[in-house]
Amino acid sequence: MVEHSKSDDLEFNPAIASQQSLIKLRYGARELTNFPNPVARQQIYGAHKSRWRGRGMDFEEVRIYKPGDDVRSIDWRVTARTQVTHTKVFSEERERPILIITDLRGSMFFGSQRLKSVVACEIAAALAWAGLAANDRVGGLVFGQQQHEDVKPKRSHHSVLQYIHSLHSFSKYLLNSDEESLTLKDMLHESKQLVLPGSTLFIISDFNDLNDKCSKHLFDIARLARVNFCHVYDDLEIDLPPPSIYAVSDGKNKMLLDSRNESLRQSYAHSFRTRSDEIKNVNEKLGGHLLTFNTSENIISILGRTYGKRRRRA
Repeated sequence: MVEHSKSDDLEFNPAIASQQSLIKLRYGARELTNFPNPVARQQIYGAHKSRWRGRGMDFEEVRIYKPGDDVRSIDWRVTARTQVTHTKVFSEERERPILIITDLRGSMFFGSQRLKSVVACEIAAALAWAGLAANDRVGGLVFGQQQHEDVKPKRSHHSVLQYIHSLHSFSKYLLNSDEESLTLKDMLHESKQLVLPGSTLFIISDFNDLNDKCSKHLFDIARLARVNFCHVYDDLEIDLPPPSIYAVSDGKNKMLLDSRNESLRQSYAHSFRTRSDEIKNVNEKLGGHLLTFNTSENIISILGRTYGKRRRRA
């Protein structure tokens, strides 16, 4: 007879993000070879080109010498041939840390097929593995109801595994948590402390409480980093279930939901559309990228549409 511990039960509980599953996502993340390559802003050599020019690793062009150019870059062969002083120009390679902000607050503990919190953990893990495969430094923050944990960006498997451990722990806390939750504004305020110039930032959330108070923090962050929204939602948030009477509960209180009420159905659907439009509008103002994740879909397939090999060939 094979014995297993209580921790084993938690590892394979569908309401909790499994560390084993999150680690396995590194194989799918290898297909995300077209991961974003924004214009970097910091003076550190790394694995990604910027549009900045100077002495770097990759030759850019030869042009006529201008006062102030580095004399060490003069191309003497072209100068001798043309009798006009020419200089070599190089494209600098610069680093872009990947920062992942994962929302594991109470509103994410919801789903008709899979929980938004579990899907959010999968997205975060896949992005972290993809960043590491691209030779970037990877880190970020994981937010729960009243606490958070940060992982400083590093170019190491240990950093990714540390982040995955935090994802698993915080998704497990949701099973028994009834604390009053942090707000998205609180999350963004805290995230600003970790954002580095030239970073690529992913915010994974349902953005249920996105409002004007969040805007200041988002625009402050956008001055330093490229902001990407990963909007996680469930089919049950788009429309109420088929017309009938349902017993529903928030874990403490129970009530009956009459989904036969047409005005209620319309109001419910309108609320989701309004929030989705607001998320899209804010993201566009930030100049970022929006990815939407339905809890019923495979997250690697969704990421592959934007960052996969086929996308790059297209």
